[in-house]
Amino acid sequence: MFTGIVSEVGEVTALESLKGGVQLSVQCSFAADTHIDESIAVNGVCLTVVSFDDEAFTVQCVEETLRKTSFKSLEVGSPVNLERSLTLNKAIEGHIVQGHVDTMGTIASIQNNDADILITVEFPPEYEDYIVGRGSISIDGISLTVARNEGNQFTAAIIPYTWDYTNLRSKKEGDPVNLEFDIFGKYIVQYLKKREESK
Repeated sequence: MFTGIVSEVGEVTALESLKGGVQLSVQCSFAADTHIDESIAVNGVCLTVVSFDDEAFTVQCVEETLRKTSFKSLEVGSPVNLERSLTLNKAIEGHIVQGHVDTMGTIASIQNNDADILITVEFPPEYEDYIVGRGSISIDGISLTVARNEGNQFTAAIIPYTWDYTNLRSKKEGDPVNLEFDIFGKYIVQYLKKREESK
């Protein structure tokens, strides 16, 4: 479990194909402090550490992860958002993020308004029910608030600090991003759908 508060931006230092998946190494400041089987959110995807050294940790992605996330577009040198698992003595400063990506979105536009940056993301229409104005959304593992939504697009306002200290600053229009919708919203939508079907 995570909170969507990115601790730092790491860098992909190695990519190796596995049968049906990929193994990647990520350089970061806390690599030496990780441990085998630790869960780390990489661009919002919960992955398990399989090895580490003083410079980087290594994780593996299965075919399903590659299919549902933007990981297939990662390259050596790609910046990735990192967050370690929530602990009992850590404040929940964002919102509850599982690291289970629901779908990919595409950045439709980026507008820099000096005080904030507005990012508009387009996503598959079947997920429209999960977006609520002023609700929470995780983009590449970053806890953000939906400023406005229309159809299968939503806009989030990014403060300069978040822009400077996440991989959003390297994004451009047309880039894919990992989306995880609010877990409480998903439960409510699922409950209402099943209730309607049972009538």
